Parts: sequence; C-alpha cells; structure tokens
Amino acid sequence: MKTHEKVAEILERLKGEYSDVGTALNFKTPFELLVATILSAQTTDVHVNKVSKDLFSKYKTVKDYADVPLETLQKDLSSINFYRNKAKSIQGSAKMIIGRFGSSVPRTMEELLDLPGVARKTANIILFNAFGINEGIAVDTHVKRVAFRLGLTKNEDPLKIEKDLMEITPREEWGALSHLLIFHGRKICQAKKTRHKECVLYDICPSKNI
Repeated sequence: MKTHEKVAEILERLKGEYSDVGTALNFKTPFELLVATILSAQTTDVHVNKVSKDLFSKYKTVKDYADVPLETLQKDLSSINFYRNKAKSIQGSAKMIIGRFGSSVPRTMEELLDLPGVARKTANIILFNAFGINEGIAVDTHVKRVAFRLGLTKNEDPLKIEKDLMEITPREEWGALSHLLIFHGRKICQAKKTRHKECVLYDICPSKNI
C-alpha cells in the first residue's frame, strides 16, 4: 500500500470510529480558543476547561483581558502550570490584537505567529477550529506518537513531522487528521500501553508487534 493510500485508509477508518471530532477545548469565540490553547500547554484539556469556564464568565471581550491588572489575571490562572507566563502571553496577545488587528484574532499563520505565546501548533489549532482554515497540521504528543507508530514519519521534531504529514495528506484533511490521531492516541494508541486488540488500524500498523 502506497503512503497516500495508507493515509486515506487511516482517515476512513478513524472517521468511522470517531464521528464529529474537534478540539476538546471549550470556546465560543476565536479569542477564547486562543486563550484556551495557550493555557493547554503541559496541562490537560479537562483542567483547562474547568479553569476557562470561570475565566470566560469573568472576561467577555479582548479588551477585558488587555485591561485587567496582570496580577489579577495571574491569580485567576494560578491552578494552571506556568500560569504567570501564560497570563503574560494572553494579555500581550490581547493588546496586540487590539492594537494591530482591530480587536479581531488574525486569520493568517504569519500574523498569529507574531502573537505572544503562539507557536505553529497553536496557530494551526486556531486557524482550523475557529476559522475552518487548513494551513498546516497541529502536532502534539499524541500526533507525534501515533504518526511515528503508523510509519507516517521517521522524524522526532514536530515541524518535520508536520511537513511529512502535509506531504502525504490531502489539504482538506489536515485539520481532521490531527484531531483523529489525537483521539486515537488518547483512547487506543496510548504512550505506555497500546490496546492492539481494539485498534481499527492494527492490520496496517507496522508497530503492531511492539
């Protein structure tokens, strides 16, 4: 099976397993997704959603985040890992979005990467989930692990993994592939113990005997 055919088969099977997949982060606006994604670094989505529920009730607009005293925002985020730096990034992004982008989260990779606390993975998540734009493939620890086990990449660096996946996946499927690999990595292809007997990709996985 050629690599492009394998990716198509992986997409078809995983779509059958995980219907209506999307980010596990709760949000209503692009800026809320930006905030949640910044908070999610080295923090579980479950905990981010718990914290963001109160946060999004307290701060309604981008201006609210820009105007609040930084110490207050840090206190609101104090249960999150690296909350001080994350609060600075969120407030810095809010101020830049107001000053440069008319209070609207930008819709290009280049502009998003200018925002404090936003790297390529975060930008890909925002572009796809907030705007439906497939600019790249968000590579987190699950995507990295599952893609490697499936033989879709031999690289360890997220940027190189993203490049490998983009070359073998139709552009319209980039966002979906990321979500599907994340869901599969959480449920079946876990880091410590892979549940081979329950895996719909078992017969086409080169790592099935590991």
